[in-house]
Amino acid sequence: MGVQTQSKLYSIEEYLEFEAKSELRHEYHDGLILEMSGGTINHGVICDNAYNAFRQRIRKNGSDCKTYSDNIKIRIEAINKFVYPDAMVVCGGIERSDKDPESVTNPKVIVEVLSKSTVGYDRGDKFHKYMQLESFREYILIDQYRFVVETFYRSEQGLWEISRVEGIEGELLVKSFDLSIPLSELYEDTENVQVT
Repeated sequence: MGVQTQSKLYSIEEYLEFEAKSELRHEYHDGLILEMSGGTINHGVICDNAYNAFRQRIRKNGSDCKTYSDNIKIRIEAINKFVYPDAMVVCGGIERSDKDPESVTNPKVIVEVLSKSTVGYDRGDKFHKYMQLESFREYILIDQYRFVVETFYRSEQGLWEISRVEGIEGELLVKSFDLSIPLSELYEDTENVQVT
């Protein structure tokens, strides 16, 4: 998670104005503006690889879904939050926030690349925030330090199923689209990743 940049509480309008002028990205947590921490080279490479892998496969299957990168915010109306995922897939057209037309409210799949500074947040509080989104079905966590990918999938009954794949020879199965992505593709061009 980022660091708090201000001591007072801000309105959504003040946050959006602040964010529009800033060169850095910030999340909004019910009045607090939190600066996003910087990323490593591996983090950036894996984000790009994940985005491209999803985009290529989803385009090929001809669905009405589209992949979006880490520059687009998600608005979680129920708990008054704006957050940035590392990548996401939206199906059936973008639904935009009435507070900010540049924020998405209906991601189906969300991808986060784990960092030392955000691993607890991404696994815990941020995941809980994403759960408030009705459209949200699958959460994919990619470890940038080890060849490990974990997936949380919400079943038709509303229960979360957890799966884990390890090793560069493994394949990530994305249940939402019945597609697979080799870990070798997700980790392509990374350096110093540990074998589990």
